[in-house]
Amino acid sequence: MAIAQIKNLQRRLANMESEATAALDRACGNNLWASIGPDAIDGLEDPAARAQANYYYGQLMTVRELQDVLG
Repeated sequence: MAIAQIKNLQRRLANMESEATAALDRACGNNLWASIGPDAIDGLEDPAARAQANYYYGQLMTVRELQDVLG
């Protein structure tokens, strides 16, 4: 990959990370999920919020894994 492509990919991944984090904050009602982890998501009583939080948590973990690979 060219350096420009890598930088562009890193920028897009950062945007996705920010979007997923904001969506998790909204679904959980706070940012405690960041320190507690999936247990905070599993504890949500609203099934729709729990499903949305699980989706964005999976997206966030995928983004972070790709960021680790890219450096």
